[in-house]
Amino acid sequence: MKKLTSLILAGLMAAMMLTACGGDSNTSSEESSASTTSSASTESSEAEPSSSEESSEEEELSGTVSMSGSTSMEVVAKALGEAFTAIYPDVTVDVQLGGSSTGIQNALEGVSDIGNVSRALAEDETGLVPHEIALDGIAMAINPANAVDSLTLDQVAGIYTGEITNWSEVGGEDMEIYVVGREAGSGTRDAFEEIVGISDMAQYDSEQTSTGSAKTTVATTPGAIGYVSFDSVDDTVKTLNINDVAISVETIQDGSYVLQRPFVMVTKEGAELSDVAQAFLDYTLSDEGQAVCEQVGLVSVN
Repeated sequence: MKKLTSLILAGLMAAMMLTACGGDSNTSSEESSASTTSSASTESSEAEPSSSEESSEEEELSGTVSMSGSTSMEVVAKALGEAFTAIYPDVTVDVQLGGSSTGIQNALEGVSDIGNVSRALAEDETGLVPHEIALDGIAMAINPANAVDSLTLDQVAGIYTGEITNWSEVGGEDMEIYVVGREAGSGTRDAFEEIVGISDMAQYDSEQTSTGSAKTTVATTPGAIGYVSFDSVDDTVKTLNINDVAISVETIQDGSYVLQRPFVMVTKEGAELSDVAQAFLDYTLSDEGQAVCEQVGLVSVN
């Protein structure tokens, strides 16, 4: 009888021990699984920022970027503004004109964040930080009905100083040359006269206040010749080869087309730009901004 009782007690104790071990194993497995899942979730959250966080960073930039100056830079300035505001919809890019001299003055006085200047700064134009954004060719434009195709740089100088007054003197028909240029203070005029070597010697029949009006005057005047920014050229005018080299992005880039100048954005020296103005300037000089410059016919500085 004692032996039977001992066997029963031993069986009960073994059953209890198996139950206890089984319970601990399940609990440990569940806790381990939950811990692993929680850890993985946390690591994933830290490693991959959500798209909503990325877009909110872009949308945080807001305010106005003010630019003024060169009419030759109007096209590229507005194109850059449109591309920038497509990324940052809460930003406004305000582009005003007035000529390169106006852009320099407004940047110095703090009227504009950025001054647009379509030439290199002169030695006495101090207090500014120049940011070269692109290269532009200066096209010699004539009326499409004119049969002349090419001029040498010396012939251009002769026309603009009054030494050559008739198209027959340069291989064209007997027709008086009507000389079109830009107003005093224009960056295009300064760059053109300096390259041709006729600074303060040019004689104009018509001085226009913008690239657009200069082009229109040439397009509507049979004997006219004028200089305009390459990115503004269209089929309303005919462009001349200079020294037997046609104007193109490639010939501007390799330097074989001699009538070219830099497009420069200037900021006031020692003055800190607003976050939005600095971001716009950085964008302009980035690969994306330079691609915009190329799309409007300019040569990238990168």
